Amino acid sequence: MSKKNKKPVTKQAAVELDEDNEQNDAIIGVALKWSLGVALALALIGIGAWAALSIDRTPKERTPLVVTLPEQRSQVAVTIPKIPLVDITASAGIDFQHFNGMDGEKLLPETMGGGVAFFDYDNDSDQDLLFVNGAPWAWSKKETNPLPTLTLFANDGKGNFTNVTKEVGLDVTLYGMGPAVGDFDNDGWTDLFITAIGTNRLFRNNQGKFVDVTAQAGVAGGETDWSSGCTFFDYDKDGLLDLFVCNYVQWSREIDLAQEFSLVGIGRAYGPPAFFKGTYANLYHNEGNGTFTDVSEKCGIRINNPATGVPMAKALGIAPIDVDRDGWQDIVIANDTVANFLFLNQKDGTFREAAVPSSLAFDRNGNATGAMGLDCAYMRNDETLAIAIGNFSNEPSSLYLSRGKQSIFFDAATATGLGPLTRLSLTFGMFFADLDLDGRLDLACTNGQLEPEISTVSNTQRYEQPPQLFWNAGVGGGTELVPLTAEQIGPDALKPMVGRGAAYADIDSDGDIDLVFIANGGKPRLLRNDQSVGNHWLRVALKQQDKNLAGLGSEIHLTVKQGDKSFMQTRCVTPTRSYLSQCELTATFGIAKDAQIEKLEVRWPDGQVQTLTDVKLDQLLTVQRTP
Repeated sequence: MSKKNKKPVTKQAAVELDEDNEQNDAIIGVALKWSLGVALALALIGIGAWAALSIDRTPKERTPLVVTLPEQRSQVAVTIPKIPLVDITASAGIDFQHFNGMDGEKLLPETMGGGVAFFDYDNDSDQDLLFVNGAPWAWSKKETNPLPTLTLFANDGKGNFTNVTKEVGLDVTLYGMGPAVGDFDNDGWTDLFITAIGTNRLFRNNQGKFVDVTAQAGVAGGETDWSSGCTFFDYDKDGLLDLFVCNYVQWSREIDLAQEFSLVGIGRAYGPPAFFKGTYANLYHNEGNGTFTDVSEKCGIRINNPATGVPMAKALGIAPIDVDRDGWQDIVIANDTVANFLFLNQKDGTFREAAVPSSLAFDRNGNATGAMGLDCAYMRNDETLAIAIGNFSNEPSSLYLSRGKQSIFFDAATATGLGPLTRLSLTFGMFFADLDLDGRLDLACTNGQLEPEISTVSNTQRYEQPPQLFWNAGVGGGTELVPLTAEQIGPDALKPMVGRGAAYADIDSDGDIDLVFIANGGKPRLLRNDQSVGNHWLRVALKQQDKNLAGLGSEIHLTVKQGDKSFMQTRCVTPTRSYLSQCELTATFGIAKDAQIEKLEVRWPDGQVQTLTDVKLDQLLTVQRTP
């Protein structure tokens, strides 16, 4: 058609033409899609048919899958000795009852219990026994008569005790927590420090009578402080015992009640420390004239939370120990619900906190635990330092082992057998002691919950819990720490209790270690060790002249030969162990029946080593410092 014959296209016609084109495009698109679909289906059918015809259906011989199982750890048969632990609390004359002040308001301090100390207060060469007590709250309307006090029992050397509290001047009422024992004035008589809620107390031992010298010594602490673990130790090697005091949390009745803690079906309940602010510790330097100077701020022990900048410590257990083997006393602290501390002595009057790089801050999963008491010892009779820490329920106790002389640790609780058996327990007291005198350090733990009604909300928890004792089978067996049952130790030690503090000493001078366990709000349990395995023993006490008379901070090394092999046992001289407790200073070494002593070495605090040979078995040996 020629141009001149074209008709003009109107706007309406253009619209109709566009609509027709769109409809045509749509029809073509649908047809194309159907065509492609049919083609794809036919292709798939063809491929399937080809594959079916191509498959080789000839039966094939199956090759069995070989599964290589991991080798099981070889089990070495061990014979667990019988170590009867007999409850002699009543027959020995111990009639103490702990008072925790429970008055219906459910305040956190009522759950924590108190500590205990074995020490020779009257210099008659036997171990006396001090119990730290609580007190009624100032606002309590209950009448308490007589008022609870500190309680000291004198030992007659055979394990019989007499209450001498009033006559020695310790009939003092305070909401006490834990003791520290040490001769801070070097007069030859062991002095006594007590932590408390409120001001702490220092009692100077004046030849068997105790005098309160807190004010003039300058170690009372704050009136609102809640102090916990404490220890005497000589951190600067000047021969004068300094004083380290842990503080728990920032607490008051008002703060506690404002938290409104509760349990379903119970109502008001005891709250966890996680809801209370942290604190700082205190270090008091001994000036040698009966006074102390607070050097906490300048010595590097005031640790802040790196995220918030507020005081971090919630400290309970404490242990002075030379962790990095440089001859200077360091400090390990168990913190409740926050990272533990390791204060490494810098030899210049300061400390460096190194728990994280040393792998002591957290558990094996990288979590802070509800850490309570602790102890440090060379449980493998080599250079491996062990640090045991008791944790909250559903948190296995920790057992950190050093890598040789390095101050780097790993948590071996599971590998040694301790972890799985302590997971359900809430462990407070914890210490190493050679219960059967075989030369290997065993482990004792006291357990108990915080909430009396805990069993109504938890099927696995009880307020009273049995203590646990673990026999050290050595590293050659399948399990290093083996639980002791009633078959080996009798029923007395394993009766449930609200366990808190724990300590040890040879109370009857027979060479083996006896135990005491503390119950919160209840009676203690004094356990006499009646083992008759037949092993030998050696007990060693140290004496220096003029300064640090008991040689705190020394190490005693006993080399023993058994058959054609020799090995060395090590004991660190410090009374501070467990939870808020103090043990005897005398070091006990167990020696197998067929073993002999090769030599005894004492590394005194200043580094001097004194060696003794031709040491007889089965004796209490006092080593005097040679010039």
